[in-house]
Amino acid sequence: MWSHAMTVQDYQDLIDRGWRRSGKYVYKPIMKKTCCPQYTIRCHALKFQPTKSHKKILKKVNKFISNGELPKGQDDGKPMDCEVAGPREPNKVRHPELKCAAITDIQKEIGERPATTEVEKDVGDSSTTASETSRTDTASVTEGKMVPPKPGMGADPSRPPCRKARDVRKERRLQKGQTRQHGDGVSSTVSSSQPTPKPNNQPKTLEEFISESMPDNSSHRLEVRLVRSNPPSPQFKASFDASYQVYKLYQMAIHKDPPDKPSESQFRRFLCDSPLEAEHSPDGPEMGYGSFHQQYWLDGRIVAVGVIDILPTCVSSVYLYYHPDFASLSLGSYSALREIAFTRQLQKQSPKLSYYYMGFYIHSCPKMRYKGKYWPSDLLCPETFVWVPIERCTPKLDSSGYARLNQDADAGDARVLRDVGKALVLYRRTVMPYAAYSRKRKGSSDETEVQQYASLVGQDCAERILLYRS
Repeated sequence: MWSHAMTVQDYQDLIDRGWRRSGKYVYKPIMKKTCCPQYTIRCHALKFQPTKSHKKILKKVNKFISNGELPKGQDDGKPMDCEVAGPREPNKVRHPELKCAAITDIQKEIGERPATTEVEKDVGDSSTTASETSRTDTASVTEGKMVPPKPGMGADPSRPPCRKARDVRKERRLQKGQTRQHGDGVSSTVSSSQPTPKPNNQPKTLEEFISESMPDNSSHRLEVRLVRSNPPSPQFKASFDASYQVYKLYQMAIHKDPPDKPSESQFRRFLCDSPLEAEHSPDGPEMGYGSFHQQYWLDGRIVAVGVIDILPTCVSSVYLYYHPDFASLSLGSYSALREIAFTRQLQKQSPKLSYYYMGFYIHSCPKMRYKGKYWPSDLLCPETFVWVPIERCTPKLDSSGYARLNQDADAGDARVLRDVGKALVLYRRTVMPYAAYSRKRKGSSDETEVQQYASLVGQDCAERILLYRS
């Protein structure tokens, strides 16, 4: 449906029923009909702890900012085979009964952050080189005769035995944690056979990992700026052209769009226009609610932009685009981590705002399962609209693409449609309940359509949102 204006609370209620927006176009997948069911996913931002692969990405960006060298390879540079987790351009929406081949054809019309394959191997921890393995003197047999080993082969008796790097690191950590200061100022190291626990040995927080990527003596300077996109702030207007140029390069390089397709008007319609009205609340975040762009400025130029909505209980990720030259930095995953940290920051100002919505999770598409690694996270049950921890959902989704995630037999949607007559409509510039509209328009044939609309948005939204009738 096209939304000309919407409160942030109405949109919050809609996305909690499986809706998403693309510009001013708001849509809800018919999950029982589509080949790749799309489940709304949210992350508990306050409880989030970065995984090993997340830490690698943060360290990779940190290393680039410090040393100025881009890593080789592209982690985020390829669109997914069946990535249908984000907003489509409104004029590109296809019939829900799509075949996989059709979805592959429209993957570059899809608008959420590019997925990354986060299965990098920690070579230092798990691999063993020839120099790390202990050698033994050997002799070969040639035609039944023993041949002495060649000079230079075998273990060097003057050197200690080789050890795995992870064992060396483990011992160093123990020694570091066991160093104690005595009253005379001399430090002593306790033997590793008598471990002493390190006080307050807590894991680093996400914010600490991010702050490490901003050293004072770094080769580059990275700055993240939040600008309101609707209504456009002066900062948004001043940086519009630079932001659009990055989007154009991204669409051409990553999604293989022809040069004339990512036009300025298409960019505005797709990622700048929003139905959400700007709102401020005494107990809300300082910048207020609504639609924003988070711009990543590197050495004075935009290299990536995250499109987000700030809503009463969450930060909702809409899209991410970046300059193709920096694809190897995994900016899709990096920006998601920054947005989780941003959500945690906002929660200090607004206690209700504690979730990070990542769009849609598609279990049937392996390359889209990376969203489940932002743990702990929940999936929205498509029938009861109850949030269910993802670890309880995956066994059901392994056996069936579509599933009712909430197995409580007595559970039902508390916001289920009760009376379509109470749905509000806008008719000839007058607001009235649908029951009154039906009396005015005797013989009206749109009751089935209005019934479907009201059942999809729920009773509460149907009584607040105005459905236009001509």
